[in-house]
Amino acid sequence: MQDVFGGGQGMGIHPCTKVLEETGRANVLLYSNPERGELSGYYDGWLPTEDHIGPVFEYTGDGEGDQVFVGRHGQRNGAVLMHVDDNRDLRVFKADGKVPGSKAKRQRYIGKFELDADQPYVVRQAPNLKGDLRRVIVFRLRPVEDVTQLPQDIITPSDKTECAQVPADITTSVMVEPESHSGKPISRSAIPRTKVSRREASLCEDFRKLLEEHEHEVSRFQIRAAGLSSTLLTDLYDTHAHVLYEAKGNSSREAVRMAIGQLMDYRRHVTPADPTLAILLPTKPHEDLVDLLESVNVKVVYRHRDSFVGWPVKAHAPG
Repeated sequence: MQDVFGGGQGMGIHPCTKVLEETGRANVLLYSNPERGELSGYYDGWLPTEDHIGPVFEYTGDGEGDQVFVGRHGQRNGAVLMHVDDNRDLRVFKADGKVPGSKAKRQRYIGKFELDADQPYVVRQAPNLKGDLRRVIVFRLRPVEDVTQLPQDIITPSDKTECAQVPADITTSVMVEPESHSGKPISRSAIPRTKVSRREASLCEDFRKLLEEHEHEVSRFQIRAAGLSSTLLTDLYDTHAHVLYEAKGNSSREAVRMAIGQLMDYRRHVTPADPTLAILLPTKPHEDLVDLLESVNVKVVYRHRDSFVGWPVKAHAPG
């Protein structure tokens, strides 16, 4: 590792400065060791199903506490986030037995990657070595070369459906990312900053504050369905009124239809059962969409100036 890449294997994430002649780029080495990592809630590997772009390899960030991108504890996560600006590739290795006649771990090369351009990372809740729940960053990596997906590298599906309430701030919208980098403007081609995503994050945050000002406890649900390895994270859940909200950054037909589908999917796993479903939007939707929502018994709340129309939601009692 030292001779080829200019970096060892002392840490899970190892930024290197050595530039490879064949690529003209340096690397960030990402080491996955399931034997140890799963004790800290790290389940790295390929998602079992590809999306419309292709395969995704999930890799959990660095830190036993709440994981961050900035400050002393966020340097290694920041190196992954900023790999484009640092002219680095991401190379993933997985512990695979021992070197014969030695205690040293053998590292099997998985491949060269880059962050997913649409959703570079997600944030989840997972236990650390002490069993304390904390916020973890899960990077979504896309291969940039031909790779072989071995069965043992696919994330093991859950043997049962698990649904847990997690704090409302378990979300990418509260993650602090670097505002500048090495005194240069940040390009971060892998980190989209669209108006829609900013509007959705702001909408959630403002509505959460409204609920908490009225002494409503707000959380989210983290869901892992039996037979699947992917994790779902809902938007806001008002535990006081038993209302599950899905927020969207615009009020288009596409956004409303997607929100309906997501709510119907989540509702099957939520406890207490049978929550009232509601969509949170930045503006009033078209009347035809209001009719659509009424026909499937989904409430709508939308922002109007400094208030929210449709709130409080008339909810039924928990099942």
